[in-house]
Amino acid sequence: MDFNYSPKTKELQARLLKFMDDHVYPAEADYDAELEANTKAGKRWTALTTVENLKQKARAAGLWNLFLPVDSASASGYEGAGLTNQEYAPLAEIMGRVPWASEAFNCSAPDTGNMETIARYGSADIKARWLKPLLEGQIRSAFAMTEPEVASSDATNICTRIERQGDEYVINGHKWWISGAADPRCAVYITMGKTDPDAPRHSQQSMIMVPADAKGIRVVRPLSVFGYDDAPHGHVEMYFENVRVPADSILLGEGRGFEIAQGRLGPGRIHHCMRLIGLAERALELMCKRSLSRVAFGKTVAQQGVTQERIAEARCKIDMARLLTLKAAWLMDIAGNKVAKNDIAMIKIVAPNMACEVIDWAMQAHGGGGLSGDFPLANAYAGARTLRFADGPDEVHRNAVAKWELGKYGAYGKDTEPPITRGS
Repeated sequence: MDFNYSPKTKELQARLLKFMDDHVYPAEADYDAELEANTKAGKRWTALTTVENLKQKARAAGLWNLFLPVDSASASGYEGAGLTNQEYAPLAEIMGRVPWASEAFNCSAPDTGNMETIARYGSADIKARWLKPLLEGQIRSAFAMTEPEVASSDATNICTRIERQGDEYVINGHKWWISGAADPRCAVYITMGKTDPDAPRHSQQSMIMVPADAKGIRVVRPLSVFGYDDAPHGHVEMYFENVRVPADSILLGEGRGFEIAQGRLGPGRIHHCMRLIGLAERALELMCKRSLSRVAFGKTVAQQGVTQERIAEARCKIDMARLLTLKAAWLMDIAGNKVAKNDIAMIKIVAPNMACEVIDWAMQAHGGGGLSGDFPLANAYAGARTLRFADGPDEVHRNAVAKWELGKYGAYGKDTEPPITRGS
């Protein structure tokens, strides 16, 4: 593995860093102010002009759809950045330094995973209807998988029904933590459910495209994470009640849901980890700057032994997580997602836990202010903590890694598949 970034990546890194300095960081205060103003006006679930304006600038700067890999670009007929996973990793990290920034580059979840899914598995008609406007940033999307009545960490539990009736499928089910579904621009749900409950365990599920304005969709409420509702994006609880869609809305065919999920969730997981590394880097930067400016017990907080120990530990942990993520990305590029599944599971364990710890230390260095909205740390912690669940909880990934490791010494675990759980 070559640890050096490609010339193409280095050039994009430089441009992206400049864009963040020139446009994104200065817009953070505007973002917060606009969201607060919308809340007071009763328009909390409204697209923010701050981000929409940045999208125009990013697209004009050629920093658009950077996530789109070579195979998806060719499958979609759309000219994307054409980067490998390894090339994209440091760019996702830069965007991840501000939780909402990736949207400005059309590189945010769940749209990136949904776009890759449609590009790889959608029919020509599905691509024409949904992929092009998503790639153009005209609409947003959601991935409807997790359910409150079952433990969705085992996706075979998912009980939403997708039943064929003539030229239509009828969908009935109860979903929650559907990220992006509260966004007024959300136009389509990729929905997972059972088409044949009597089929073999991993052939019961299918995925289907459901327009957000279809009759029978009922959004109950936005859910909050540590008090944050993530407006205008949101994570909702919702029902599908006799929702009817044309039969050609099915992706790849009945019983292929798990196959699609494995193709979707590998890149989705690694993108989350890339962005988390950037979030942790920002937290470390803020911790260093804050600790140098505050005096306690006759010396700066930075001169306190405990602070220095945490800063050193943070640097070590961030760099270790980055290297593990780059290794997984490299393996995905040279051998494919299936071969890299164990490495993807490992980074999904390591990166969120690392980010939570580093952000927590940064909050301590900030004093009481670190818990407030005056600094971005509390919101960053909520996001990082969420990702210990999204795309598979820690425990499920640890179980998969342990079985794989034990398989080296016997038959146990050799055929272990990575968990298919809630995707963002």
